[in-house]
Amino acid sequence: MIKKISEYLTPIIDKLYYKKYSEKPRKKVLHTILKNDLTAKLKDNEQEILFGCGCFWGAEKGFWRLPGVITTAVGYAGGEKESPNYREVCSGQTGHAEVVRVVWNNNEIDLSDLLKLFWECHDPTQGNRQGNDSGSQYRSAIYTTSKEQLTKAIDSKNSYQEELNNNGFGKITTEIENNIKFYFAEEYHQQYLAKPGSRPYCSAMPTKVTLKYFNGANFKLKEKIWSNYNWDISHCILRGENTPIESNS
Repeated sequence: MIKKISEYLTPIIDKLYYKKYSEKPRKKVLHTILKNDLTAKLKDNEQEILFGCGCFWGAEKGFWRLPGVITTAVGYAGGEKESPNYREVCSGQTGHAEVVRVVWNNNEIDLSDLLKLFWECHDPTQGNRQGNDSGSQYRSAIYTTSKEQLTKAIDSKNSYQEELNNNGFGKITTEIENNIKFYFAEEYHQQYLAKPGSRPYCSAMPTKVTLKYFNGANFKLKEKIWSNYNWDISHCILRGENTPIESNS
């Protein structure tokens, strides 16, 4: 009897869980570069997380290029309104941040690697701003989908704060929370920088400070991978190729 009840409840719980974290687009949408379905159900060896690093156009490109990333999508999270649109989010009245949803293969890349790119690709001390973009929608944020991710994100923040202190930067303002619902942005925003006619734009202001080892870190990517990101070059993300970086780079 108990087994039958469990079998009945499991699919219901799964549906509620998925809806809690992600609001699907109305139709199937393939990633412009990676060619995977943005809404595909996670496999056993996959995880997802949300990163806010200023304007989501440039941020998404930085993540989709990493080896082991299955798919990326831009959207809104951390606000109050259900199913917000771009104009509403830009008004600053909904409380959402522009974020990138990253899905990755645990066997090929670790959350530690993603956190390295996150911390290094923007300035997490600027509050409700990133470069010339000002407003709460551009705030730095990490929205995790498990307690394990949350712990690792906080530990990486504490470690990076020490490095920033040593280099004359102020306090990290990054918002770190767990179980925050994600809403997919409009289709024209998805992989925007890879689409013909797009306006090259990235507001990120990297600090040029490196994230070093932190408690729980398990970096998997080779050091050579990171040579594809040069934060000494203004708007490095825009100047890089759209294609994914080869894992043997």
